[in-house]
Amino acid sequence: MRKFLFYSVLLLACFWSTQSIAMGLIASPEACLECHDDVIEAEDFAASVHGTNGCVACHIELTNIDAHMEGDLMPGPVDCARCHNQEFKEYYDSAHRFDHVNINLTCTSCHQDIHEVTSWKGDKQQANAICISCHTTPAEEYHTSIHAKGIEAGNPDSAACIDCHGIHAVASVTDMDARERALFRTEPCMTCHADEEMMHKNEVFPVAVDTYLESYHGKNFHLGYPEKVAGCADCHTAHQVLPNEDPASSLNSENLVVTCAKCHENATNMFVQFYSHGDMTDRANYPILYYTYIAMSLLLVGTFGVFWFHSLLWMFRGFIENNEKKKALAAGGQLHHIENPHKIYRRFTKVHIFMHLLVITSFLLLSLTGLPVKFSDQAWAKVLMDFFGGSANAALLHRLGAAITFLYFGMALVKSAKFLFYKLQYPAEFFQRLFGPESLCPNLRDINDVTAMVRWFLFLGPKPTFERWTYWEKFDFLAVFWGMFAIGGSGLMLMFPEFVGAALPGWVFNVATIIHSDEALLATGFIFTVHFFNTHGRPEKFPMDFVIFNGELPKEEFVEERGDQWKRYEEEGTLEQYEVEKSSGALYDFIFKGFGFSAVLIGVALTLLMIYAFTVGGHHF
Repeated sequence: MRKFLFYSVLLLACFWSTQSIAMGLIASPEACLECHDDVIEAEDFAASVHGTNGCVACHIELTNIDAHMEGDLMPGPVDCARCHNQEFKEYYDSAHRFDHVNINLTCTSCHQDIHEVTSWKGDKQQANAICISCHTTPAEEYHTSIHAKGIEAGNPDSAACIDCHGIHAVASVTDMDARERALFRTEPCMTCHADEEMMHKNEVFPVAVDTYLESYHGKNFHLGYPEKVAGCADCHTAHQVLPNEDPASSLNSENLVVTCAKCHENATNMFVQFYSHGDMTDRANYPILYYTYIAMSLLLVGTFGVFWFHSLLWMFRGFIENNEKKKALAAGGQLHHIENPHKIYRRFTKVHIFMHLLVITSFLLLSLTGLPVKFSDQAWAKVLMDFFGGSANAALLHRLGAAITFLYFGMALVKSAKFLFYKLQYPAEFFQRLFGPESLCPNLRDINDVTAMVRWFLFLGPKPTFERWTYWEKFDFLAVFWGMFAIGGSGLMLMFPEFVGAALPGWVFNVATIIHSDEALLATGFIFTVHFFNTHGRPEKFPMDFVIFNGELPKEEFVEERGDQWKRYEEEGTLEQYEVEKSSGALYDFIFKGFGFSAVLIGVALTLLMIYAFTVGGHHF
């Protein structure tokens, strides 16, 4: 009965696949089995994936049974692509076709019992067995791995050969370029390990991919330059993936130095204490990272909260004041109530101007090369990184910006020391110079200035005038010192990891990364919003205050904004020292106004990109 059903199915399938035949009879499955039943078991073939096909569905040349039986018509190689077109396309460009042309690796090299083959779908053990039959060397490593043990235990989530290498579109690793090989060392791993639900189910560290992408290695991978950094297989190996506690594991504490030394030649036992997958939000396992992250977050929120609120109050109050001035002018009032209001006075020296040009240049260079790393998951970040020619070039430019920063910081230290200790220039006692009106050090007057400014914001008092330095200018200046300690110190640690790792435990790099990243965000966000507003954006200065580029200040602005400084200079009889006989020329102004506006526009553009990045979410630590 079973044989009758089998022949019925075969005859029906054969009928569907028949073609017009000029002469003779097409071979029927029944006729074929009369001769070939010694090599084909009818029942096994009927149960196979090809069981509904007739013989000539594959052996299409056999159009005449008589000619075949006489030996005049013999079957040629079977063209599996007639049915399995997509699989053939993948195989055609694969390593199995190009790397094995001399041994004629074909479909049946893997699908050996073609007449009895059943579906392998979901059967990873069967797939592994086929791969291992040829790839014996990697098979020895893989056989001991946690992935192989999972497959042997029947875990469908565990990685088999085909999960990483594919089934038919198997790429040749030896033919890949450096970037393709680097991608291949990481991308297949992410396919499974990015699935947190799967990882939780199998009791595997669930945020391995997230924490990798937050690291310097992962950010370069995200930006499209994986060949510059370590990928998953560089540390965990490709095939012999073992638990850390296994003595043979590349990540065992006894083997970590050797593993890290593949890239970091001078790695030490201290160096390898780095948290390669440290999670700053995990207080239980990484408390020092967690509390560093919390502290930096509070600093960010506190600083931005206070100064953005200050800027909003100033913006509103300045808008009201400008309207009042316009109304007074329209009513016949005088705009300039100060004698000779356009007379020019010197506010900044050439050294000040040069130093600020260094500040602008270095800050923009650091921002343009650093922010793409912080926001590495953003498309605009990759565009910027590609513009610089890759992460290696961007890193060099970032270090150039850092070198310029150290240069102007050194100049600021020298000028500060000269101001405080060189008595001939500022003849006064040390503490008088330190807390006096010419000093950038905060003093009691600043408290009064803040109070008066807030009262003006709230329509409770007149607009205050200031001395040589306002409280917000002092904050900007002193922020450089904190920034050099926080950003500069952490940056140097990250720039020379092997030197630092010889003396300090590797987890300091995790701490340094958090500080460097968040402090840089604070600096860029503050400069491009608060500082830009205080300097250029407030109604009385918009669209740009040019004083830092030519050092010149009109008398009207001098008296209205820094009236106390004006009065002091009058009392000291030193006003004439600051008079400017010849103002900056048109060409000078054209060049530096263009430079200034370009810097402002770049800053505003970067601010908008940062806001967009936080709005859409992603990896921004």
